[in-house]
Amino acid sequence: METSFPRLNEPAPNFLAKTTHGDRSLSDYKGKWLILFSHPADFTPVCTTEFMGFAKAAATFRSMNCELLGLSIDSLFSHLAWTRNIQEKFGVEITFPIIEDIKMEVAKAYGMVHPGAADTQAVRATFFIDPNGILRAMVYYPMSNGRSIDEFVRLLRAMQTSDKNQVATPEGWQPGCDVIIPPPKTSDAAAKRAGEGYKTTDWYFSTKSL
Repeated sequence: METSFPRLNEPAPNFLAKTTHGDRSLSDYKGKWLILFSHPADFTPVCTTEFMGFAKAAATFRSMNCELLGLSIDSLFSHLAWTRNIQEKFGVEITFPIIEDIKMEVAKAYGMVHPGAADTQAVRATFFIDPNGILRAMVYYPMSNGRSIDEFVRLLRAMQTSDKNQVATPEGWQPGCDVIIPPPKTSDAAAKRAGEGYKTTDWYFSTKSL
């Protein structure tokens, strides 16, 4: 099976996989956001910090109608031993499922295994899938550096805000900050923009508070 790369704003690749919480498929998450994330291997230091970070933020994600689902090429037995070790040594319970992907079927469908990487290791890839099963964001990190869970919380809030209000969000946006109004698409609309009540810097750049 060749590695493929899914595309944003198209249906996410379907899967049926064994996990530490039983079988899971993409359809199980219909109606919810899903963050699917891969890690190179169990019992590795950087991955351990990431899994603890995801676990500590799990309640926050759940309050935003979002579930978490991890993946690596390791076996279920390895996953179970690792999560038990994290709870014993670090006092953090891993409450979300982890996919066993020994045949690399899910990893290859999502482009998690890159040329030049070890055959048994998936890169640090993170996929945001919306309640309709559409892939909305992809974030890739190198093997050597851990992800920022706070950024994933921020990004999810930003996408949900954009969906709800039909707006965009600026760099570093946080709840309470102004949002960006889509620019006008016609000459007449551009001429009217300054009088529409927004905070307008120029015809193409207007913001408002929510």
